[in-house]
Amino acid sequence: MIDNTPFLLTFFTPWEFSWLVSGSCAAAVVLYLRGLSRGADAGFARSLVFLLGVVLMYLVTQTHFDYWSQYMFFVHRGQHLVLHHLAPFLIALAAPGAVLAAGMPEAIKRWYARQSGLRRILTAAYRFIQQPFLASILFVGLIAFWLTPEIHFDAMLSERLYWIMNWSMALDGLLFWWLMLADTRDRITPQLSYGVRMLLLAAIMVPQIIIGARLAFSKQVIFDVYAVCGRAWPISPLTDQQLGGLITWIPAAMMSVVAALILLRRLLHSQSGNRAAAQETLCNE
Repeated sequence: MIDNTPFLLTFFTPWEFSWLVSGSCAAAVVLYLRGLSRGADAGFARSLVFLLGVVLMYLVTQTHFDYWSQYMFFVHRGQHLVLHHLAPFLIALAAPGAVLAAGMPEAIKRWYARQSGLRRILTAAYRFIQQPFLASILFVGLIAFWLTPEIHFDAMLSERLYWIMNWSMALDGLLFWWLMLADTRDRITPQLSYGVRMLLLAAIMVPQIIIGARLAFSKQVIFDVYAVCGRAWPISPLTDQQLGGLITWIPAAMMSVVAALILLRRLLHSQSGNRAAAQETLCNE
């Protein structure tokens, strides 16, 4: 029997609908647009980047892309590339904190303002997780953890573990890229020097390259769970694994290069501004 359902309708139909994922994405967009309507200044480019990041997170988890990611290893790696790297990177780059805060309902802001004890606990926990060494270990460690063959096998066959895996990748990605791209207006996130940030970006590249290269050059199939469940497309298991290894290796590692270039541009801009300020001070004297 031929399926005449339009491809786009099929693609945008959630494979496994999640109120938590859909609600989180919708809430982020609504709060952001509400913040803009209340006068928060973000600019067109930053707003577009933020919304694109949220939309990407939705697309890889609440469309048929999620089905493919459960039945093809290389699509699964693409899903985690978006959840752990690209989408969080875009969201952090947009620096949406002030806009989201402006869009928050006043009742919630007043309630949170009264919770001094809760604020201290959350701030301390956040700053602890965002310590540079720990943040880097978590970022790379989660990739290695979920790609451990036995753990990966269980996660792909358990709905609960599967969602824990995806949520952990998305949240950790947001934390790490927020730390790397935080601007001076963020008073809660540890303010690292540009040199330290670039060093951390270089450090996380190496393990990702090793993990990806191991998968890309392996001559045997490491993840047999896809043979159990069946593959969405007629691609050989080894080719599927090699493609997944290349995704884990090249575009994931290149995100560090892109971030380092952005930080270098900020550094040069900052130094240029400092020189201009110094020259203006000398002229005024």
